[in-house]
Amino acid sequence: MCFQHFSVSRKMRHALLSTLVVFFLLVPTSSKSACYTSIFSFGDSLADTGNLVQSLVGMYVPMANLPYGETFFGHPTGRCSNGRLIIDFLAQAYRLPLLPPYLADPYEGREYTNGVNFAVAGATALDVSDLLSKNIRPLTNHSLSVQLGWFDRLLPSLCSTKAECHEYLRSSLFLVGEIGGNDYNYAFFQGMSIEKVKPYVHDVVTAIANGVHTLIKHGAMQLMVPGNLPIGCMPLYLTIFSSQNSSDYDPKIGCLKHYNEFAMYHNSYLEGTLKRLREQHPHARIIYADYYTAAMSFFKNPKKYGMTLN
Repeated sequence: MCFQHFSVSRKMRHALLSTLVVFFLLVPTSSKSACYTSIFSFGDSLADTGNLVQSLVGMYVPMANLPYGETFFGHPTGRCSNGRLIIDFLAQAYRLPLLPPYLADPYEGREYTNGVNFAVAGATALDVSDLLSKNIRPLTNHSLSVQLGWFDRLLPSLCSTKAECHEYLRSSLFLVGEIGGNDYNYAFFQGMSIEKVKPYVHDVVTAIANGVHTLIKHGAMQLMVPGNLPIGCMPLYLTIFSSQNSSDYDPKIGCLKHYNEFAMYHNSYLEGTLKRLREQHPHARIIYADYYTAAMSFFKNPKKYGMTLN
C-alpha cells in the first residue's frame, strides 16, 4: 500500500540507502560473493517498480500518474514514490541496471540477466486463502508464494541445468521484502485490534521464512530480509487511529506507541526465525535489514534529513 509522502532533500533520500549498504560492508565475504551480478526482488510497495500498474492495465492506479516519479524519472513508473526506491539505490550502488518489473510487456525486449523485480504494491506474505480464513480481505492476490512462482517460471530462461543455476544464483542478491506489512495493514484497517492480529505474526513470519528457504534450495546464497517499519509513525495510521488519549502517543515524536510496539514484535520474531534459518543453512548469508531503526531516524530528526511537510 502507498502511504502519504513527504517532500525530502537529497540528503534524506540517500540516508536509508547508506544504512542498508552498511549491512553488506560489515559482513565478512569473499571477493567473489561481494560482486553481485544480478538482483532479484520480492515484496510489496516498498520495492514494486511497476508490477501493480502492469497488472491493472486499463484501470486507474494512482502511482501511474504524477506526482509519482516526478523527481528522478520525470514521469510515473509505477513506483510508490516521487523518485527512486531502496531497490533502485541498491542496484545503482552495485552498478547494475534498475530492475524491470516482471509483469512488464515482454515485447518491450526486457533483459532479465541482471535481475528482475517481482514485488507488487499491496502484496502479502500470506496467501489470499490464509488471509480470508482469518477474516482479512486483501486488495491483491500477488502474495509472496505467487511471486516465488513467477521466479520459478523465469529461472529456466536464465540458466539451463541445476549446476548452472546454482552458479548463477550464488552471485545474485535476493531482497525478500519488506513483506508482511500489508497482512497487518489490511487487518488493522478492517477494524481488527492489535490483540487480535498479534497471533498472526507467527504465520506471517513463517511464510517469509519458507520463502527464504525455497530460494536457498534453488541456489540463493546472499539474501537480505527487511523487517517492518514503525507503522505507528505513518500518516495513515496517525489519521485512522487518532486518539484523544495522550498516553497513546510517544511524547518525543508523536507516534502511536502500541502500533510501533507491534512492529517491533514482528521484527523480533522475524530476527529469531532468521537466526534459526542461518543455523539450518550455514553456507548461505541471510541478513536482517533493520528498516525500523533506519526509518525512526527520520522521525526523530526530520530537519536533519531535510524533511518538511508538503
